[in-house]
Amino acid sequence: MAVPGNPDAQIQAFASFLLRYHSPDLRSILLSPDPKLHYPLIISFAEILEFDPRLAHHLFSRPSDFLPLFDEAALRAHRVVLRGSDDLRGSACEKAYIHVRINVSGSPLECPETFPSIGRVRVKHRGFLLTLKGTVIRSGAVKMIEGEREYQCRKCRHRFKVYPEMETGNRVVLPTSCPSRGSKGCEGTHFQFVEDSMVCHDYQDIKIQESAQLLDIGSIPRSIPVVLMDDLVDIVKAGDDVVVTGVLSAKWSSDLKDVRCDLDPVLVANFVWRTNELKSEIDIPDDVMKKFKQFWSECRDTPLRGRNTILQGICPQIFGLFTVKLAVALTLIGGVQHVDASGMKIRGEPHMLLVGDPGTGKSQFLKFAAKLSNRSVITTGLGSTSAGLTVTAVKDGGEWMLEAGALVLADGGLCCIDEFDRFGSLNYILSISLLQLACLGEAEKTHDGLEHMWSLPMIRRYIHYVKQHFKPVLTKESEKVISSYYQLQRRSANHNVARTTVRMLESLIRLAQAHARLMFRDIVTQLDAIAAILCIESSMTTSAIVDSVGNALHSNFTDNPDQECILTF
Repeated sequence: MAVPGNPDAQIQAFASFLLRYHSPDLRSILLSPDPKLHYPLIISFAEILEFDPRLAHHLFSRPSDFLPLFDEAALRAHRVVLRGSDDLRGSACEKAYIHVRINVSGSPLECPETFPSIGRVRVKHRGFLLTLKGTVIRSGAVKMIEGEREYQCRKCRHRFKVYPEMETGNRVVLPTSCPSRGSKGCEGTHFQFVEDSMVCHDYQDIKIQESAQLLDIGSIPRSIPVVLMDDLVDIVKAGDDVVVTGVLSAKWSSDLKDVRCDLDPVLVANFVWRTNELKSEIDIPDDVMKKFKQFWSECRDTPLRGRNTILQGICPQIFGLFTVKLAVALTLIGGVQHVDASGMKIRGEPHMLLVGDPGTGKSQFLKFAAKLSNRSVITTGLGSTSAGLTVTAVKDGGEWMLEAGALVLADGGLCCIDEFDRFGSLNYILSISLLQLACLGEAEKTHDGLEHMWSLPMIRRYIHYVKQHFKPVLTKESEKVISSYYQLQRRSANHNVARTTVRMLESLIRLAQAHARLMFRDIVTQLDAIAAILCIESSMTTSAIVDSVGNALHSNFTDNPDQECILTF
């Protein structure tokens, strides 16, 4: 079916498509009680492409012209459904606003040219149907904006609609002559505003930022403003992961004195899809799960050697530092969340603070940990404040807005803060495992014999797998080890340590559970409890349990850890 150039014929063509494939959706809208609300009608672009490729091409290349026609077609189609459904009489009412929302998922528009990263948006994308993915970092208040007016020609009485232009600050620009399509043409130049013809829309400004995980090392995450209107307002909040399909436009920046006025890109949204529920999903094929099980089957007699093989894949560019790599792995894996008697949720994830001189590899560990987490944010103490970690009030265009900080953006994932000492008084917010690092000295080469299996993507999948499939519980033996260590700390002459023993006990349990997960187990053994104690003791300036060998900076991977463990016991 060819799409004629007449707008009315184009409306009728799309209305026929809606009646054929989306009558149930139209019936559902008709049964909604409020006739003045704005109702979305979600249509797959792949459906339109299959129905009529030429119509789909017009939608992609001229969305500003065709989306209003599609909305009109939806209204026309829903009136047809209303008139033709006797069973709806008395329970259905005609609606004033229906908006066609285009979902490009599963269509050819999911390609780099029409689905670029935010940092690669260019002028060539302007005016086309564009899809962007990012995290909401700023959410403004819902306001009201003028959407259209109706004017009448004083000469021929022809009525026509005029839409405000975003590029000119939402000003209404009248045509130079009457747009009537009569046989002779009116050519009138004087128009009169039709009373009560103004249509207003709910309006909200948000800003989305590209994920740092998708960027090259050293790249800065870019952001872009997004305009939400009608049924799209207030459906997302700061910290949400979203996919936005819309039309790339531009608007003049604020006209400040002695400041150059530029055109800033802005995406006028047509469809917004929250992907928060997918953020924790990592694809783990069956063959990868079999590799995990086979690996631990082969390491049945040497479990510590198997564990160390995995740990050596963490930040492999840094030689040694066994205790640090173990602590990073346990922090990423975490313990088991539980609910106490009062109903309060006790998180299972520990915090970790790396302290050391420049050049000891702290930033390298942070960057690698961020890559291992499926949701992560990297920031610096130099570029943030205590308010900036949670939320920041910023002024944009004369209006105060709330912008999400690093902790909000990392919700459900990992927040890495480099140069944390720049925060000063903020140190109190962690119950943490301290890892004291001294100067590394001469750089050393990494091991050449690392297992090829444990690459970064494989470790990332392994962490996700053990977190989802193992909920370790303490055995009596492990409880005895942790209890004995707890009592030792209570009797300690170090009053500072004694005051934090309750928090230390919680950290011990989390770390022991995390170590059991790392070892591919559902129970916490004595070995897991001892490994947790090793992490705690290695963080102390002086330790009564571990000697200088246990110092985090000088801890290396041993050749035969299982044999040494037996000899120690």
